Amino acid sequence: MKKNSNPRIRNSHRQVPDEWFTWRERDQSTAERLSRPSLSYWEDAWKRLVKNKLAMSGLFFLIGLVTMAIIGPILSPYDVHTNDLPNQYQPPSAEHWFGTDSHGRDVFTRTWYGARISLFVGLMAALIDVSIGIIYGGLSGYKGGRTDNIMMRIIEILYGLPYLLVVILLLVVLEPSLTTIIIALTVTGWVGMARIVRGQVLQIKNYEFVLASKSFGTKTPRIIRKNLLPNTMGPIIVQMTLTVPSAIFAEAFLSFIGLGIQSPYASWGVMASDSLGAILSGNWWTLFFPAFFISFTMFAFNVLGDGLQDALDPKLRK
Repeated sequence: MKKNSNPRIRNSHRQVPDEWFTWRERDQSTAERLSRPSLSYWEDAWKRLVKNKLAMSGLFFLIGLVTMAIIGPILSPYDVHTNDLPNQYQPPSAEHWFGTDSHGRDVFTRTWYGARISLFVGLMAALIDVSIGIIYGGLSGYKGGRTDNIMMRIIEILYGLPYLLVVILLLVVLEPSLTTIIIALTVTGWVGMARIVRGQVLQIKNYEFVLASKSFGTKTPRIIRKNLLPNTMGPIIVQMTLTVPSAIFAEAFLSFIGLGIQSPYASWGVMASDSLGAILSGNWWTLFFPAFFISFTMFAFNVLGDGLQDALDPKLRK
């Protein structure tokens, strides 16, 4: 039988190469990826934060801590201030889950009441630092020139003052109270936030969309509020998560040395200070629980801050 001499007909029965299917599948996957709705900056950051198991464990711990700080004292049948001397130094049991202290007070109730104070001090100090730092650093970075030089010299003077010494002096001069502690912690605590915001604003203010807003005559407060601050929220949130544990530890330390919250009010620092003598007699639970929650709260905030820093970094976006 005579073979067909036409090459098109002769090659029409050949098998299609495997590479053709590979290219087709690759093109289809690319088209599907492009057709999907793109993730926003915050959606992408949350997606990458969820993949960080250590940061998520810190977040879940903090959620549980806040929940127990709210409902813990309500669930307990014992009062946080009432002394019960016949039941002093009772070990952890079904009646007293965390035991009792030297005055017979329930350690479980005082631990969660102390969590309220410690978290309140940490969050309020962080919010005040963020507010002052955003305003001061934003204006300094946006104005630039002589205004920036003068404002930064003031920051350098405050930054050179010993932070702990300033806080102790204020607490000695003023009457020790919760408000005094918050004021003392925020007198120079906002300096770090202001420097971070200033650095971000110096970089962003030369972007095209900011220059376009200026050319249209937009006023400075609106440019800072609408253009600059939304693009600096990543570093601000990260710095805030690192400011909270610092304030919590500072409050615990000040209460421990007698300059913070005063007994009979409960805070983790007060509980640790009251339990020093009990450790020598073997009543370990009076110090273990406040020390445990101070340590793990600081650890949870720090790992969450590290996770947020990685998740909010634009350089790591794919």
